[in-house]
Amino acid sequence: MRRALALALALACLASFTAPGLAEPWPDGAPNRPGIGPAFPEQTEAPAQITRPAPALSQVASGLDTPWGLAVLPGGAGYLVTERGGTLRHVARDGAVSAPLAGVPEVVAFRQGGLLDIALAPDFADSRALYLTLAAPAGLGRSATAAVRARLSQDMGALQDVTEIFRQDPPAMIPGHFGSRIVPLPDGTVALTTGDRMRHAARAQDPATGYGAVIRVTPEGAVPPDNPFLDRPGALATLYSHGHRNLQGAAVDPVTGRLWTLEHGPAGGDELNLIEPGGNYGWPVASYGVNYGGSEVGDGRAAHAPDFVPPRYYWDPVIAPGGMVFYEGAMFPEWRGDILAAGLVAQAVVRLDLSGERVTGEERLAEGVGRVRDVAVDADGAVLFLTDEGDASRLMRLAR
Repeated sequence: MRRALALALALACLASFTAPGLAEPWPDGAPNRPGIGPAFPEQTEAPAQITRPAPALSQVASGLDTPWGLAVLPGGAGYLVTERGGTLRHVARDGAVSAPLAGVPEVVAFRQGGLLDIALAPDFADSRALYLTLAAPAGLGRSATAAVRARLSQDMGALQDVTEIFRQDPPAMIPGHFGSRIVPLPDGTVALTTGDRMRHAARAQDPATGYGAVIRVTPEGAVPPDNPFLDRPGALATLYSHGHRNLQGAAVDPVTGRLWTLEHGPAGGDELNLIEPGGNYGWPVASYGVNYGGSEVGDGRAAHAPDFVPPRYYWDPVIAPGGMVFYEGAMFPEWRGDILAAGLVAQAVVRLDLSGERVTGEERLAEGVGRVRDVAVDADGAVLFLTDEGDASRLMRLAR
């Protein structure tokens, strides 16, 4: 019986392969900034790849209202989903959606603001601890990206012991570009991302603010003693990197332990970045995109080096990235180590074939399914993702 099962799995892997890189990149339309070349050959327009047979697409749950973040609970206990309007829900594996959980902090649910990301603490199975990010009210019509640590009740009906561990300062009135992914790091600290709040883009170059930045704190919100800006006068002690626009994806490479992020460009110029402690990523001085009206960003430069850390990959036209994850599942062994990214404009799960720090191929999975906001990997290796379609949003599944 075991030999028969092993043979069946081997045949399945042989039948389901990733085609070698094709000569052309994925067809996604004309660039917003033509004539701009990449800094190195693998920085954009990777060869298109196709997984055959195509993964099967199915629906896990429907009727979600503008979901933003997804977490897979251990032990087959289902999923937690944030809804931007300010509700947190439990979704059972059979698709049953719970009533809103009690104890969720107050949010500013306007435009891009609301209840945003969710991540489980590494010791969640014992501690029931998790993290949330949100647009927090700050008075006089202002809001700030904030993060809280909380504990999920045993009956999964409420949050308890909610404690704020970070708040962006100063707050802003513009209800956009909150960033807002949160990721526990291998060293026990926590990274979270912020945006430039749209009309305050210049603050992304100011290390005294938490705008357009990766922030690093302890689980309790304290400053880690090795943060890179601690010895810089006037700099924010929790700052880890800056010069970002609107970071909406973040994940840790399970092999290297390093943090990767995805950020929205303007018209063109979405970026995949490998985060260097203390790094400056160039916004709003350098960009591979242009402003929405067609004018140049900053002083018009595209290449980031030598002044700024260049992206490992960029898109023009944009995919409008959401959440991301490194694939480690057993169901698609040929994807091991690849990045799976949510694509809002791409309306797909975007798979990046990663070789070390180089993107060697790109695939659009479930293309046309709708705006994809977040992505996760289930215990069996199936790929889960959220669509962002107002009150008709869904939790979807891609499987062998």
